[in-house]
Amino acid sequence: MSDKPKTGPFGLNRIRIMILLMGALVLLISIGMFLGGPNSYQALRDASNAAKEPTAEQLSSN
Repeated sequence: MSDKPKTGPFGLNRIRIMILLMGALVLLISIGMFLGGPNSYQALRDASNAAKEPTAEQLSSN
């Protein structure tokens, strides 16, 4: 008799865990690229702050 435990088709071993971790990393990078990253967030905050102040064209029309 063999003392080696049988692993099923979905059993986790070292290679499958590495593939899962790499897939999670690719998913995280994809989501970050889709959302634009931190630079786009900073640009959005700057644009929001600039929109709160009147522009030169708005001041000259008053």
